[in-house]
Amino acid sequence: MFGWLKSDPVKKLRKAYDLKQEQAMHAQRNGDMRLYADLTAESEDIWQQIQQLEKPAAHS
Repeated sequence: MFGWLKSDPVKKLRKAYDLKQEQAMHAQRNGDMRLYADLTAESEDIWQQIQQLEKPAAHS
């Protein structure tokens, strides 16, 4: 009945993924390759979580 009040975890993860990607881009532009690599790895972890959450929805 109140499903619209429930937060969407995929939406929240996509927002976090986009933020990490943007931070990584700025780190790369500033020449901080170590920070860029760390942020890229974190964004890949978030992407894997998104894929896992979307996988059951695709099979339904």
